[in-house]
Amino acid sequence: MDVRAVARYLPISAQKMRLVCDQVRSMDADQALIVLQFMPQKGARFLHKLIESAVANAEQNFEMNRRDLHIVTLVADEGPSMRRVKAGARGRYKPRIKRSTHLTVVLREREEEVY
Repeated sequence: MDVRAVARYLPISAQKMRLVCDQVRSMDADQALIVLQFMPQKGARFLHKLIESAVANAEQNFEMNRRDLHIVTLVADEGPSMRRVKAGARGRYKPRIKRSTHLTVVLREREEEVY
């Protein structure tokens, strides 16, 4: 059983978000939350909040054990970009692109190993 959580239209570029995602991909959920708590990046706060939401969904809706959850998939896709204009020197046009990100986390419960 997979538990999925999605955060859309986050005000950060997908490239910056992927750097944070690479640090916690395929970790246990609790371990990832601890790592993200001490990261200084802006994207770490967004990802921490999303993983907490996915863990809460797993506990409440599917009665899974928090300690057995691990991150299966972690994807940062590009969202829509807002385009703004700022006047440059000598009357030139300077575009400002404000990028956004769609973030998806999939958690799965680890199976117990039978010896």
